[in-house]
Amino acid sequence: MSFQTTLRISAAGMSAQRHRLNVIASNLANLQTTRTPEGGPYQRKDVIFQTKPLVVDSQNESLMESGQQKSLSVEMVKVITDSRPPIMKYQPEHPDADPQGYVAYPNVNAIEEMVNMLSATRSYEANLTMMKTTKDMVNKTIEILKV
Repeated sequence: MSFQTTLRISAAGMSAQRHRLNVIASNLANLQTTRTPEGGPYQRKDVIFQTKPLVVDSQNESLMESGQQKSLSVEMVKVITDSRPPIMKYQPEHPDADPQGYVAYPNVNAIEEMVNMLSATRSYEANLTMMKTTKDMVNKTIEILKV
């Protein structure tokens, strides 16, 4: 695997986790949103990832033809809406209460979102570390070739 391929895989992973962090932040920001433009409470969102083959350059194409495994990367496919029902709380004085006095709150669990945020942050950091390591390897290779 070339240095360039390694950097592209790490960059794709960082981009995917950035999208995931944005969705998590949106979920946390709307934790108490009981009314949306679509009607009803905010619904939790989640990100779907999938693997994708990296586009190879002409140098690597001959390696691929010789039976070497293709390099895979990750991409965000779409943002889906969680199908769990809203959380119903009895608050008859709330302006969004139904006739029985219940208010529908978003199906967002703050603890679950914080765990997801921690996971996404760690994944982002792992990809960043991989980029830094690759950069260091390239610099060391250049130093060796100078001698």
